Amino acid sequence: MERSELQNAKRIVVKVGTSSITYSTGKINLGKMETLARELSDLHNASREIILTSSGAVGAGVGKLNVPPPSNLQEKQALAAIGQGLLMHMYEKFFSEYSKPVAQALLTRDCFSDPDRHLNFRNTLFTLLRFGVIPIINENDTVAVEELKFGDNDTLSAMVAVSAEADLLIILSDIDGLYDSDPRNSKDAKLIHEVSEITEIMMENSKAKGSALSSGGMYTKLVAARLSTQRGIPMVIASSAEPNVIRRVASGENIGTLFLPVV
Repeated sequence: MERSELQNAKRIVVKVGTSSITYSTGKINLGKMETLARELSDLHNASREIILTSSGAVGAGVGKLNVPPPSNLQEKQALAAIGQGLLMHMYEKFFSEYSKPVAQALLTRDCFSDPDRHLNFRNTLFTLLRFGVIPIINENDTVAVEELKFGDNDTLSAMVAVSAEADLLIILSDIDGLYDSDPRNSKDAKLIHEVSEITEIMMENSKAKGSALSSGGMYTKLVAARLSTQRGIPMVIASSAEPNVIRRVASGENIGTLFLPVV
C-alpha cells in the first residue's frame, strides 16, 4: 500500500503511552493532553471514527500522591487505582471543550479470550461509535497482573484495532519510530520509514525496557505491529512530540514508521 492510502482510513485506533501524556515526575502534562484531545476531536469532525487507547494511570497516581515510581507490583496496582480516575477526569474535561462525548472501558485479557465477553465488548464498542462517542480504553491495571509485568498496552491497542475492524492503528511514543539501531546509543542510527516484514532480528534488537513509568518499549510495539498487520491493519509508530502528528499520519504524510499490512 501507499502512504497516501492512510487518508482513506475511517476508523482509527490511537494509542498513547505514559511518557506521551505525563512529565518525568509522573504528573500529567496538561498541554499534551489538551493537544491530543484537540487533534482527535478535529479528526472526528472530519467524519473519522476515533478509539483512544491510553496508558498513564500509574503515572497519574504517582503524580497525585507525589511519590517515587513504584518498586513492586502492589504499588503499581494501587497507584493505577488512584490514577485512573484522575486520567479519565482530565480526558472528559478536555474533550468536552470540543463537545465530544467520551466513554471509559477498562479491559482484561479475558475480554478477548472469552467468546461471550469479546462479543459483548464488540457490541458495546460499535454502539458507542454509532452514537458518535470516542471510547477511551485502558488495561485494567489494578487487576491485570500480566500487563504491569510485561507491558501490554501496545498489544492491547492492536487487539482493540482487530476487534474494532479498524482501518489504521497509530501508536504514539517518545521515539520517532523504528530505527536500524538504538538511537540512544548510536548517533548513526537511521529511522526506518516503512516495514514490510517484522523479522526475528528486529524483535531481538528491540527488547530494551521503556521509561521508568511505562511497562513496555519497542518490543511490545513490534508485537502490536505483528498482530495488526497480520489482520490487514496498517500501523504507524510516531513521536507524540511532533506537531499535529496524528493528523499528519492520518493524511498520509511520511512521518514515523509505517508497518504494511500483510496481503
